[in-house]
Amino acid sequence: MNNVNGSGKTWRSDRLSQLGSSIFAEVSEWKRAASANGMDIIDLGIGSPDKPPSESVRKALSEAVLRTDMYAYPSIKSGMPFKEKAAAWMYHRFGVTVDPANEMVTILGSQDGLAHLALAICDPGDIVLLPNPGYPIYAASLALAGVQAHYMPLRSENNFLPDLEAISQDIWQKAKFILLNYPNNPLSAVADLSFFERLLEKARKHDVLVVHDLAYCEMGFDGYKPPSILQVAGASEQVVEFHSLSKSFNMAGCRIGFMAGNREAVGALRELKANIDYGAFDPIQEAGIVALQEAMNETDCTNIGTLYERRRDTFIAALRREGWEVEAPKATMFVWAKLPTICWDSTIIWTSRTISREMLKATGVVVIPGEAFGTEGEGYVRIALVEEEDRLLEAAERIGRFIRGEHVIN
Repeated sequence: MNNVNGSGKTWRSDRLSQLGSSIFAEVSEWKRAASANGMDIIDLGIGSPDKPPSESVRKALSEAVLRTDMYAYPSIKSGMPFKEKAAAWMYHRFGVTVDPANEMVTILGSQDGLAHLALAICDPGDIVLLPNPGYPIYAASLALAGVQAHYMPLRSENNFLPDLEAISQDIWQKAKFILLNYPNNPLSAVADLSFFERLLEKARKHDVLVVHDLAYCEMGFDGYKPPSILQVAGASEQVVEFHSLSKSFNMAGCRIGFMAGNREAVGALRELKANIDYGAFDPIQEAGIVALQEAMNETDCTNIGTLYERRRDTFIAALRREGWEVEAPKATMFVWAKLPTICWDSTIIWTSRTISREMLKATGVVVIPGEAFGTEGEGYVRIALVEEEDRLLEAAERIGRFIRGEHVIN
């Protein structure tokens, strides 16, 4: 029955069926069932940091919420102290100069901005180039805006970069923007400035806006420091880039970030959001200012890359000891792992979904099936390094017993 009066109308938009993969809901149900059965859950599914922000950030937030002048509506069109600090951080980190008044908009985390950008700069029927696999909000945002996606396959043989030459001239001419994400979620792939230069050359030729999601810029390993596409000369005329304090500063629950770059696109998103919300809570902006300043001071508490590099090394070595040869990522908080060979049950077709489901049921370890991120994700699982090293070692041991078909004892 669709509603209380039985009229036959449905009070649920068809768009909701296009907002992300149903696999995430399935994984939640698998996890609930395993927990109800008394299973000790090691959740390596969602990329939510398990550490808090620094003490200084927490102190700034706690002091700000006690101030009586912090409870008016924040203003989308001002918020200059946070944007000015974000612009200073962009220069410190990347050597990029951004005008905080005209080339930057504060957002409620990068997902907020990504969800609304197509609504702000596209019209129904426009075409946007998206990665496959890709973070689910990319496609969901287009569904909300009535915009058509043209998918670019990201494959290992091309280092998980899109083949720009494989996109037809017709599609390039029709595309409103191209969206990419390096370091990449879920693939943990990276891109260098030479790739960004080639991308911008194509985009300029066809007057396509480049949208770059740089949520994992502080999570590079082995000396690698992820670049900003805005480092390419003249990029701000053709690019907007999303930055988030969620992962790099352990502020995921605070919902704070910014988009920087092309002033027309920035102004469009600012105008749209002025009609949707009143901006980030001022105490959270105050905490964000402290976090960015700490990063510029290069204090130990901001070296988030070292934490995840150590976890990566521990976990990858443990998986290999257990018989699962997994490639070590160069960045992010994720491992993108090709499915292991499992021979102990020939009745099961071992897809990314079935391995994730059966492994959770048998071991309590949660991972995300690769197909949740698009058709090109089949054959892989995404594993988030969001537990302490002892729990990652325990997870690897459980996974190893599962791969070998041994009885798992929790």
